[in-house]
Parts: sequence; structure tokens; C-alpha cells
Amino acid sequence: MAASRRRTSVWIAVTALLAGTLVASTPAVAAPKPPRLATPWTGQVSTTNPLPEYPRPQLTRDRWLSLNGTWQFAGATNIDNPPVGQNLGEEILVPYPIESALSGIMRHQDYSYSRRTFTVPADWSGQRIQLNFGAVMWRSKVWINGTLLGTHDGGYDPFTYDITGALRTGSNEIIVGVWAPVNAQEIPVGKQRLAPGGIWYTPSSGIWQTVWLEPTPAARVTRLDTVPNLAAGALDLTVQGTAGQGVTAQVYSGGALVATATGTVGSLLRVPVPNARLWTPDDPYLYDLRVTLSGGDSVGGYFGMRSVGKAMLGGVLRPTLNGKFVYQLGTLDQGYWPDGLYTAPTDEALRFDLEQQKALGFNTVRKHIKVEPARWFYHADRLGLMVWQDMPALASGREPSTVGRQRFEVELRRMVENLRGITSIVQWVPFNEGWGEYDAGRIADLVKSLDPTRLVNHNSGSNCCDSDPDPGNGDVIDDHWYVGPNVARQPSSTRILVQGEYGGLGLHVTGHEWNPGNTFAYEMLPTVDALTARYVQITEKLVDLQNGSGVSGSIYTEPTDVEDEINGFFTYDRQVRKMDFARVRAVNLRVIAAASGTVLPLNRLVSLKVTTPGYQDRSLRHINGVVNTEVVNGSSGQTLKQDATFWVRPGLSDANCYSFESRNFPGQYLRHRGNRVYKEADTGGTYRADATFCARPGRSGGATSFESPSLPGSFLRHRGGEVWMDPPGTGSYNDDATWTVSPPWWRSGADLPQGQVSSLRVTTSGYTDRWLRHFDGAARTDVVTASSTTVTKQDASFTLRPGLADSSCFSLESVNYQGQFLRHSGYRLVRNTNDNSALFAQDATFCAQPPRGGTGGNAALESLNYPGYFIRHYAELVYIATNGGGNTWDNPGSFDADVTWRVTTAWVNGTPT
Repeated sequence: MAASRRRTSVWIAVTALLAGTLVASTPAVAAPKPPRLATPWTGQVSTTNPLPEYPRPQLTRDRWLSLNGTWQFAGATNIDNPPVGQNLGEEILVPYPIESALSGIMRHQDYSYSRRTFTVPADWSGQRIQLNFGAVMWRSKVWINGTLLGTHDGGYDPFTYDITGALRTGSNEIIVGVWAPVNAQEIPVGKQRLAPGGIWYTPSSGIWQTVWLEPTPAARVTRLDTVPNLAAGALDLTVQGTAGQGVTAQVYSGGALVATATGTVGSLLRVPVPNARLWTPDDPYLYDLRVTLSGGDSVGGYFGMRSVGKAMLGGVLRPTLNGKFVYQLGTLDQGYWPDGLYTAPTDEALRFDLEQQKALGFNTVRKHIKVEPARWFYHADRLGLMVWQDMPALASGREPSTVGRQRFEVELRRMVENLRGITSIVQWVPFNEGWGEYDAGRIADLVKSLDPTRLVNHNSGSNCCDSDPDPGNGDVIDDHWYVGPNVARQPSSTRILVQGEYGGLGLHVTGHEWNPGNTFAYEMLPTVDALTARYVQITEKLVDLQNGSGVSGSIYTEPTDVEDEINGFFTYDRQVRKMDFARVRAVNLRVIAAASGTVLPLNRLVSLKVTTPGYQDRSLRHINGVVNTEVVNGSSGQTLKQDATFWVRPGLSDANCYSFESRNFPGQYLRHRGNRVYKEADTGGTYRADATFCARPGRSGGATSFESPSLPGSFLRHRGGEVWMDPPGTGSYNDDATWTVSPPWWRSGADLPQGQVSSLRVTTSGYTDRWLRHFDGAARTDVVTASSTTVTKQDASFTLRPGLADSSCFSLESVNYQGQFLRHSGYRLVRNTNDNSALFAQDATFCAQPPRGGTGGNAALESLNYPGYFIRHYAELVYIATNGGGNTWDNPGSFDADVTWRVTTAWVNGTPT
């Protein structure tokens, strides 16, 4: 890996140095304006040679001339009358959008002209001269020496003109006219808005990617379409370019020639790659490619060997990378900069965002509503980050016209065609939350026809917002849920399930906000510690969603703050880390590891579900001491649900493995005896080894299989409704020996009397005369005695109802305000009327867990939708709190005692007992 990656890096670096020596000069120098927020790279931007790196790593040539730098600039009323031979009144630094501070203009213009002069190097004589644009937003017209070369519509795709016939000896003039209507017209604009605010951002008009010249023979290569073919052990290569040319393709690994194939332009070449080293996030190995035409043109490139697909694994349809399920954990990367807007100030900055996401433990990036420059994809390929690529949306809130649809589909086709050879892209996303959506089923089919090698997500967030009804095709069901994570649907036999957006947790950082006083986040946290704790808490829930709901990927909002949004791991200027990155990385790696099936949540309740097709409604349960499988669902009775629920404990004979303690028979564990599996207490002898199970990757390709250390090679397996330890066999054995470790059928680990009126006493030493009560609509603790008023006793009495959101938990209904329940709001526990919303039900549901400390306690009450947060008294008030979190009431001192309560008979019925 290292040698090949070094070779590619060296190739790019060499061409960058060439660019440094071949830069067209102009007499004036543009002066960037001070940005609202400066990044660490703002001051490093060269005004003579910005972004000097070779801009197209997927198709490189040795000789090139950068036209980045200072151009003249003028606003206009149209782009039909180019100012040929005229000096313009301002200077602009190309390739930064005209609205950006780095451009030196820092305002929007619907119409504008940019102009400069250049001289073609003398040693390019006899070659065709190509003028390349990385991207121009949105319509551009290009003139060389007054000759119109053409008009290009589209803000996200590269284009090229052969300018040979328009050149003259010595100095040449280039003029680029731009029309950038942003959302005033029906064009793909992503999140650009003329009136930015909230989730909409400043426009990025004009030339926003590198402009360069290069000499080529008359017959030339225009694109390399690379498709790894693992089944054939080869690279399927189609060279686009001048028709009729012969092609020689060479694959290199670490500088050594691997294989050569020959063919013609436009036809499929199958280049052998024997014993390929596969590209993965953990080992992002890249091969080098050299393609030569019979006419003399020679270009470089690279590719990774990997496959993308989907497969039924462990009873759930999963996305696959190289045939294996890899959980896709990513961020919503929007690609905005406070100094350069759409354009990163330097290549180091462009690389930085991806490097930081990789360092945080993510293996995926959702490139949201934007198409990045080619070097961004090179960095993703090199770093090993899977990419979900969005199509930039038409403006939301209106039905697209025929013209808008035509423009959208033209740019959609170009995006897929131009990025087909990017190794890291694993999913196409044509629509988001219904913005500008139309004919979603047809569009999904169109994208699939353009590229059948990747998954197609017809509309990320099709459960919300402006989305049209789900057409049911494509490869992905994608739910958005803020704050979440949560999903409303299940995967199907043809479509995987992902959480396309969740999170959006915010934190103010004074001096590092784009628009102080007008910021936005889905939930605000007060400190770095609190933000980190909340991120860890919600992200840990992904393990349950992965196992219990079949979620295969998730996207957190977002890597950096963006303008008014303050949801990032970094501030918008990339100057301040807003979370504890070590804790973020640790939880991220736990989520990804859960896909292997080998990591289980210790000291948590779980259920084991059958994965065999046709029996997936069954779960493992004990009855009369014998372990079987039985149909369990939401309407099952309490006893059945509890029999199918187990505590995950460290293995009794090997702490690297696991033991399963019965939830309703404490001290009794699953164990095998005579190969049959039972629920029993410790009988001595081989019991501890027989009650230990080592988690292995699921034998059917997903989920988990359990091997007995005392019967090596034998796995926990159901057959005929019974559960045994069996060695591998034929038929359905692999499915029968694979289990989904899912959220528990019974979420409460402690028993409380549902339906009984009760009171809750503090168990913290020195405060055991205090009781939970509501007062003026908020929960607190007060001293309550036999002589207290009737109202005080009523305030301290609650009916323990089955949980409003989960009947295996509890909701606390006020005795004297019937229909009102304790619920958390902004971490405070308050008394509110049930509004019958899903959020209220979740906020008012608490699962009873075993006592954690204190004197005489019998339960700790854990929030259903904030797992790891418990009802805690702190300085008389009552909150939901997590041990060591960032809020004042998360203080670890006496935490376990403070969250443990003695649930008794009620004060309203007399002195509690």
C-alpha cells in the first residue's frame, strides 16, 4: 500500500511543482478581503499562484500551465458583449467564487466578466492546446482573442475547449463571462441562496475551480472510466477520447508493472490484476495506471480494486464492500469555507477536513448537495473514506418546470459519468428530502442505468420534508431524524436501510461564529463536555438500530459549523475543536465494530433473534429451565418478553467472551449440558465454561454466531424450535447458527409495580428524608413527613403507568393532575399534559434498572430516548443526568446514589412502607 500511495503522491507532487514553474503572469495583483472568519490557511493563499497542485489526479499529464491567479473583473448586465481588449476596473483572485473574501470581490453579481492574458510556452509548439475548467457556476461563455469558443451550462462539472485555432503568437487574451442566477432560476444550486440564512448559504458564483492549459497531440484521451471487476480479477477500463486510436493500458503496483492490455478508444479493455490487494477503509490501496494512445498521448491515473453491492446477511439486507458488510458511519460534509465558500483556501485545507473525519473514526462521508473538485475525491480515495455522492438540488419549495428538469438531468448525467472512476464512491443520491424532487422512481432507474456498479438512494430523507411518496425502487430506504438517531421503517428484501441524517448538536464558541446572535442547531449544549457526552449517548444508540432495526449506515450532521449552523465537530473556521475527539473516535469505532458481530454491549439487556429465513419472528427464550425459540412481538405478554431478555455479562470462564444471565431469574445463565441449552444456576464442575459463549462473525455473513469454548467448533443453533450446541452442518445450519443481538424485548432490568400509586424516596446518605415531588410544574425533592400538607403528599405521589412509548418501562402520572406526566425537557424533569405526540411519549418514559447505590434503593430510572441518562436529584432540583457529562448536574460525586430511588407505597395512601 505505502509504496503505491507514495508513487501516486509523488506523481501529483511533481506535476504540482511543474505548475509552480509554469504560471501565466499578469501586471496587477488581486487583494483578498478580510473574511468574517479566517481559517488557518487564509494567510497562506498565494495571490500569484493559488491552488498550484495538478487539479485532475484521475487523468494527469506531464506538462501544464495554471491560469489561477489575478484576473481583471467587472460586473455586467449580460454576457453577450465581451470587453475584448479592455482593462476592467477590479481584480479578482481565481479560482475563488466572486462572493468569497479570498476572491477580493466579496459580493454577488448575476452577470460578470473576468479577463486575463497569457503566453503559451514556446516548447508547446506543434501541439493542440487545451483550455480546461474544473467548474464555473453557472453559465459561462469563453472567448480567446475575441473568438467565442462556446457556452457551458452547469456549475459542477469540468469542461474543455481546444483553443489552438484562436491563439496568436505572444500574448493572448481570455475572457470568461458568467451568468449566475442562483435560486432565482431553475438550476442545480444545492444550498446556495441569494438570501442565505439557517440551513441555506452564501452563493459561490463564477470560476470556483482551477483553470489550466495543457498541450496534447491531435488524438487525445479525454477520460478514463475504470470499473474494478473482482469476479474476473481485473480492471475493466474504457478509454474515452479520439475515436479509432489504439490503446495500451499498464497497471502498476509499488512501481512494478502488474499487467498490460491493448485495445481501442471507446471499447472495453479487461486488464488483469491478479491476487488484487483490495481497497477498504482500513487498507485504501491504490494501483497506478498509465494509458498511451497510438497517436502518442500518454496520461496517468489510478484506481482501487473493490466491489460494492448488497446481500442478505444474518437475515437482513446489508450493503457490502468486497462482499462483506461494513457499517457506513459518516458525516454530512457540505464543503463550505468562511474565506473561500465553495473553494477551499488551499489543498492542505481541502485534505484537512477529510483527514480529521478519518481520525475521528468515521469511514464514510456524505458529500451533501455539492460536487467537489477532483482532488477532494483523490484524497478520499487515498484516505479510505467511502462516499455517498449527492446531486446538487434544484431550489426547494417549487415544482420543477420542464426546463428545470432538463437542466437537472443533464448535470446529473455528467456527475455520474465524470465520477464513475472514483474508487471511494459507493452510493449515488439524486434527491434530498424532496428538494426539487420529481419522477423519483424514473430518476433512480436512470442513475442505475448510468452506473449499475453502485447503490442508488432515490431520495435521502424520503420520510420527511418535501418528499414525494416513496416509489419503492432504488437500493436504499433512507430516514432522517433530528436529533435521533431513529428510523420509521425497516429494510426490505431489495433495499437496505440507512439513517441519512441525524444529530445536529450545537455549541456556541464566542469569536468563531459566522453570524453571532443568529445561529442554528437542532439541540444546543452548554459545554464541550456536555456536547461530547450527548454525542456519545446518541451515537451509541446506533448499535441498537443496527441490530434491532437493520440500519446499515448513518450520517451525523456535521463535521464543521457552516455559516449560521453551529452543529460541527469544528467551528466554521476550523480553529476550535468542539468535542473531546478521543471520546468521539472511541464510540465511532464501537459502532463500526458492531457490524462484525463480535462486540456485544456488556451489562446491557439484549434479546437474541433468529435470522433463518421464514423464522425471523422467533427469539431465543427459556421456559421451565429449557431454552427454545418462540414467536415474540410487541403484543406478547410480559412473561414471554422477560423470558426472551438477558443480561450480557463478561464470560464466566473467559472475560473476552460472554455469558447471558436471565433477566427474570438473576444468577441463572444460559449453559449447555449434553449439547442442549438450558437456563440454570451454577452447578459447579464445567458450569462456568459451559455458560460462556465467544462471539464470532455470523456464519451466514452477518450478525453473530456463538462458539462454545468448552466445545470448540460447536455453535449455538436452533433446530426444530429447540436450541443446541452443534458442529457445522449442511442445509440451513449457517443461518440457524447466526443470531441478531437486538434491543431487549423487556427494557426494564428492575421490577416495579405497574399501575400502583407510589412515592420515590431519595437514597443518598444525609438526604433520605426527601422525596420526589412536583411543584409549580417542575420536579424537585423536598422533605415529606406524616405532618406534611395533603397537597405536598399528593405532589409526591405518582401512578406507575406502563411506559407511554414502551410498555416494558414506566411513565409517572401525577396523582393530583391526572393526564399529566413527568417528562424531561432541556434535561429538567417537568410535569406536563400528555399531548399524545411521539416525542412526549419518549420524554415521559423511563426504564427501571437495578439500583446503582444509596441506602435501601430498588431502582434507577433511565430515560428511554436518552440512554445512559437517569432521573437524578441535584441541589433539590431533578434532572436527567449522565455520570461525568458536561452539565453541572452530571457531576460524578454521589452520582450512583443520587440516581437510585426507593420506590414505596404512596404518601397519598398513608405513611409509605
